[in-house]
Amino acid sequence: VVPIQDVSTRTGVTEFPQLIRETPLSLDGPCGPLEALYLEVPDAKGLALICHPNPVQGGTMLNKVVSTLQRAIRDMGYSTLRFNYRGVGASAGSHDMGVGEVDDAEAVALWLRAQRPELALNLFGFSFGGFVAAATAGRLEAQGIAVERLFMVAPAVQRLQAPERLPQGGELVVIQPEQDEVIDPEAVYAWSAAL
Repeated sequence: VVPIQDVSTRTGVTEFPQLIRETPLSLDGPCGPLEALYLEVPDAKGLALICHPNPVQGGTMLNKVVSTLQRAIRDMGYSTLRFNYRGVGASAGSHDMGVGEVDDAEAVALWLRAQRPELALNLFGFSFGGFVAAATAGRLEAQGIAVERLFMVAPAVQRLQAPERLPQGGELVVIQPEQDEVIDPEAVYAWSAAL
């Protein structure tokens, strides 16, 4: 923690602002409780669900890219929710590298939306989480639930073969590093160009 405001330089007393902290939650998931971190921002501009990378490669909601996304989104004025898929951290079940994680994301997205139904829902995902966010956005849209923005960082586009998985409405943002060691940048460029 870095001191923000020095109350008295003579006495060396430093005051720390009240820190904005995420609230740990256990949310009902399709195969048991899902571990999550929720931050409700007063006067929020919208809601943001953040999906983490591949659990087989150590991906969790505490991944450094996911954590950076959460802070950036929070600083833009959005309430945030990040969570661990089934079988990750304290979340029940076993991951299946596909449908199960999308089922989990759909459940937590519906929970998040129920907290503030008047706010727009945005989905964010990193790597495998980009696939999960896109597939979840497509499912929600099919249920009549609009997703304002789908934001994917180095998305696992090879998993997005079926066009019905992508939402047709809302804004799509894709960020792909040119020196990515996991996701082939050329595959992401080709996928994006074909949309």
